[in-house]
Amino acid sequence: MSGKGTAHEFQLQKNTLRFLCSVLIKSGTRSEICKLLDPIVFDDPLHRVVFEEIRDLGSIDSRRLRELLPARVTIRGFPDFDLNDLLAPREVTEKEIDQLFESALQLLDLSHPDQERPVD
Repeated sequence: MSGKGTAHEFQLQKNTLRFLCSVLIKSGTRSEICKLLDPIVFDDPLHRVVFEEIRDLGSIDSRRLRELLPARVTIRGFPDFDLNDLLAPREVTEKEIDQLFESALQLLDLSHPDQERPVD
């Protein structure tokens, strides 16, 4: 760990990964967000690998994603990876999904710091 990531950024990364793994979002939505996010914003090595694997799996059903992810992350060099730890608390409520989405938006801002996000 480079030490430059703050606890806030760590939580943003974790929240974004929880959002991407949630059964409440469509696979197409997950895929689009993954295209927009720069892996470099995940300064935690594990978070970056998890993100890259989610992105590489593409538009698949979230339940299938959760089945495939642990083995893929383990192969990438994290033998102790526990998806349940990463996703805890596991069940995301409708209210919480908005907060997790907000985390993803904040990471998107970090991905493209030179671009203004349009105000609607």
